[in-house]
Amino acid sequence: MSAVIVRAAKVEDVELLHRFSIDLATYEDEPDAVTSTPQTLARDGFGADPKFAALIAERGGTPVGFALYTFNYSVWTAARGIFIEDIWVVPEERRGGVARALMAALARACVAKGYKRIDLNVLDWNPARGFYERMGFRWIKNWLPYRLSGEALVSLAKPSSTDP
Repeated sequence: MSAVIVRAAKVEDVELLHRFSIDLATYEDEPDAVTSTPQTLARDGFGADPKFAALIAERGGTPVGFALYTFNYSVWTAARGIFIEDIWVVPEERRGGVARALMAALARACVAKGYKRIDLNVLDWNPARGFYERMGFRWIKNWLPYRLSGEALVSLAKPSSTDP
């Protein structure tokens, strides 16, 4: 079996990033959740003001996984961190070191740039939880993720009579 090579995604990879995103959403039982397009990924990840970065994992020149991430900042550590939005390995390559290679590449980037942590969210039913824990990720048991989106976001954004 050939080695896994991890490289930075390029604008030419947007079709692949989009396809992998759909594959991930389907795996998470949300096949219609992806509203991005290759064009929006090109604009948002590779334009003048990138909103995300991504890594592509390849084995023998064939793409076998990706990690898409953004950056956060902690007032507590006074440093940036990486937030992994999506990580995906094609099913036939799982348990073959692909995800570990992606995570190690992210860790190297973090350390090299002086960032202090890597965060991610994982579904409670996902067997990858054990993989993350074996690498040293810790479930923050007293923190619960919350999200405001859709109509609730729009509604909250509307001016109210109590606004200054």
